[in-house]
Amino acid sequence: MRTRLKICGITRPQDADQVVAVGADGLGLIFYPPSPRYVDITAAAAIAAQVPPLTDVIAVFVNPSAEQVDRVLQRVAVSALQFHGDESAAFCNSFGVPYIKTLRVSDQDSLVTRCGGHPDAGAVLLDTHDAALYGGTGRSFPWHLAREVEQVPVILAGGLTEQTVSKAIRVSGAYAVDVSSGVESSPGIKDANKIARFARAVRDHDASVGGVHA
Repeated sequence: MRTRLKICGITRPQDADQVVAVGADGLGLIFYPPSPRYVDITAAAAIAAQVPPLTDVIAVFVNPSAEQVDRVLQRVAVSALQFHGDESAAFCNSFGVPYIKTLRVSDQDSLVTRCGGHPDAGAVLLDTHDAALYGGTGRSFPWHLAREVEQVPVILAGGLTEQTVSKAIRVSGAYAVDVSSGVESSPGIKDANKIARFARAVRDHDASVGGVHA
């Protein structure tokens, strides 16, 4: 099976171009003002408008109001929503758009129980728990915990780099990987060479286990 690839925290048109150029399946636009990767609606709409068909645009939120989500949906061409906070299943389902639910993971988590709280999610994204941060920690969690989840596809995030992503996929069995800080030159500024090398590492992993060759 081919491992899907999402590159999150896109803030510039040229970074979106690079995501498309390496054949990534999707890119993430973050609508959480405290994040160094935050984009306003005007900038996000311009980025999304240049993304061609077959590359998904994911709008990422952290505990937003319904009004905030609606404003984004009205102006930005998105394929799906990603909720990275403490949003309920009812809230996530209320927009009529496919959604991904992020679960922040620590050693003590019961992921099966937590995933059961979002039966309609298209996927769950597993990221490293941090009491002060919602994503972008640059740290990993024990990848084997992802294998607890069987109800929905798993997207693995948290501290992934070109050096670690092959092992992460192998240990976790993840359907997809999500990278942000691991392909940056500074927070919010993507590095084209790092993006290319990360994508190549994912494709090389797939080829090594009999998946789709790059």
